[in-house]
Amino acid sequence: MKVFVTGGTGAIGGHAVPALVAAGHEVTALARTSAKAALLGAQGAKPVIVSLFDRDALAEVFAGHDAVVNLASSLPSMARFLSTKAWEATKRVRAEGSAAVAGAALASGVPRLVQESVCMIYPDRGDEWIREDVPAEHYPAALGNLAAEASANRFTEAGGTGVVLRFGWFYGPGATHSEQLLDQARRGIGAALGRLDGYVSSIHMTDAAGAVVAALRAPAGTYNVVDDEPLTKREYTAALAAATGKRQWVRGPGRAALLLGDRLTSLTRSVRVSNAAFREATEWSPRYPSAREGWRATAEALAAR
Repeated sequence: MKVFVTGGTGAIGGHAVPALVAAGHEVTALARTSAKAALLGAQGAKPVIVSLFDRDALAEVFAGHDAVVNLASSLPSMARFLSTKAWEATKRVRAEGSAAVAGAALASGVPRLVQESVCMIYPDRGDEWIREDVPAEHYPAALGNLAAEASANRFTEAGGTGVVLRFGWFYGPGATHSEQLLDQARRGIGAALGRLDGYVSSIHMTDAAGAVVAALRAPAGTYNVVDDEPLTKREYTAALAAATGKRQWVRGPGRAALLLGDRLTSLTRSVRVSNAAFREATEWSPRYPSAREGWRATAEALAAR
């Protein structure tokens, strides 16, 4: 297939573009600078410098493609995660950018659109399994993702095949925040946000990239893309410690993080998410069934750099 990727130089895009190329697809990807264009070229993709917000220009470069994969994002660093202002760029990319991408794909006759989203928009359900029929919660930090999903759904309503991938919390090489968490774990610090018996649904970057490839043959709809076994936050921090071989001397902030309200609600809630629907629809399965295996592989990969 001829596939156009936006966000191809981001955390997930840096894994998805090579995976698409390796699967035999002809990949074109959006670049914002000549340096990023060179990076995409080295991965086997054809780079195109165009604005994510220019619908007409996007329609022109989308023409002739079989699918558009929208992975564009602009997440703030962990140091600025609590700043409401730091999330403005992300909201614009996910709302305005995704609308421009979906509109351009329709205008140029692209039959398939794959849209990135996250499973942290689900409500806290404790230890209950969460499937795609659980309604998302409309809290402030979720509005950008919900807008992006709405654009993909409009694409389907207009006659295209829109596929929304609700990814778990990314971890692995290339995900800056996860590399920072590993560094903290090496110093004996375990980060656990919210109740320790609450669940984290995560996904290794390699498995997320494999899901992007698999989504090219999925029926229209919304799918959860997470590890087979979500871990409790106690288990998750233990998996980080085990990956580094270091004892945890400090673990927090735990329940105290709940006091920060909406600014951290996507990370403090308990979401035990099931990937069964996507596995059934595509025969995709994660290489790393849980963060235990995934964090160990991440630590080994980073140590080998």
